Amino acid sequence: MKEQVEISDLLTRADLFRQEIGETVHDQITASTYAEAERVTSRAVVCEERHGVEWEEILDRLITSRATGIPFMILLLAGVFWITIQGANVPSEILAGLLMTQGGLTEFAREHFGTVHVPWFLGVSLYELLGGFMAAIHAPSWLTGFLVDGVYLALAWVVSVMLPPMAIFFPLFTILEDLGLLPRIAFNMDQFFRAVGAHGKQALTMAMGFGCNAAGVVACRIIDSPRERLIAILTNNFVPCNGRWPMLIMVSSLFVAAAFPPSLASLVSVGAVTAVTLIGVAATLGVSFLLSRTLLKGVASSFTLEMPPYRKPNFGRVIYTSIIDRTLFVLWRAAICSAPAGGLIWLLGAIHVGDVSAFSWLRGWLDPFGHAIGLDGVILIAFLFAIPANEIVVPTIIMGYMNGHKMMELSDPSALFAANGWTLLTAICLLLFSLLHYPCTTTTLTIWRETRSLKWTILSNLIPLTIAILTCGAIAQAARFMGWA
Repeated sequence: MKEQVEISDLLTRADLFRQEIGETVHDQITASTYAEAERVTSRAVVCEERHGVEWEEILDRLITSRATGIPFMILLLAGVFWITIQGANVPSEILAGLLMTQGGLTEFAREHFGTVHVPWFLGVSLYELLGGFMAAIHAPSWLTGFLVDGVYLALAWVVSVMLPPMAIFFPLFTILEDLGLLPRIAFNMDQFFRAVGAHGKQALTMAMGFGCNAAGVVACRIIDSPRERLIAILTNNFVPCNGRWPMLIMVSSLFVAAAFPPSLASLVSVGAVTAVTLIGVAATLGVSFLLSRTLLKGVASSFTLEMPPYRKPNFGRVIYTSIIDRTLFVLWRAAICSAPAGGLIWLLGAIHVGDVSAFSWLRGWLDPFGHAIGLDGVILIAFLFAIPANEIVVPTIIMGYMNGHKMMELSDPSALFAANGWTLLTAICLLLFSLLHYPCTTTTLTIWRETRSLKWTILSNLIPLTIAILTCGAIAQAARFMGWA
């Protein structure tokens, strides 16, 4: 009993001292330390006199300024998205022609170069060659359907649609990392995280999450406070990872932008992807605020962040990290997940119970709930199949709409989406649901390894899923009430 009184008295005195010294004492100590270090250095080190202001200082004043720092970051992110979207269109068309379009690159050559004749080996796609091979060996129709129309076409779609944007986006993002911009982003975001009761280093873990949420969760080890580390772990899923970028870019460019005049299409698609990313950052801050005031109450701690010098990108490292570590890794994971998913979707469409396919039955069962949140049964099935990897959401949606039939002419699947009742509301809800929903299996397992808690692992899935359902449901119902959908 006496020990409890002493502990209570000690905590009371600690609170009083904290109120007396204020919240800026850590900043004051840090500033005093650096001032003293600068004073000692000026007495012991002779430096050459510099004239004017160096470009690094000018750039830092722009990037880390309270007035220009955040707008600069948003414009930089939008610029990366614009280059990615504009640069990926033609390579995607070429890959689709080589891998799965009837007639190979014939239509592509006619559209871009007028009436021209392509060599015979470019006038036929690999899909057609595989179909001809299966016919030549007299393979049964069910085997051809499963392997060629199911497994292969899912793989071909993943490669043709995902590879070009990843091959552009990831090198650009890696160059920004090499330049030394991530610590400056953390500096700009520090004030926001401290305001919501989280740790400033969470900005760094959030930035890591843009590459991979599992890596972002592991990066939370840099946060010393267990409470603030847990907040960072539980909210890392709200920034889009490698697997979600291609889908966000594709839906924004093919469907959201299609609702606007062609002259504005590229700007609208860039704006949509940028807006979704900023919504993810806002969700991170909002959920961090709620957790720090409910389940994970406590006082935010401070930290000192030293700005590294700007560096010239190491292009060898950029190529290895962006192409080998990121693009090919994500593409490989998407491929090994989409192959069985494509085959299974084909089987569900081919197997009938009475006059209704198994896929149609499952779709009908999920449709009412999907419609309530602005989606449909096929999209919900796709997210269930995509639990191992977010990369296969769109290929699974397309296979589902084809109902087990061929996935043809899908370099531009917007016509297929429109034929299945998609509107601008559907695309917006899909973008938001993809951003906010539960983490993939890899990230969930990483959360379990980092927390060793079943409770927090389950909550890491339930919290974003609940937010995704409530957000999409509110937007869908509001749009319908206002007569916009």
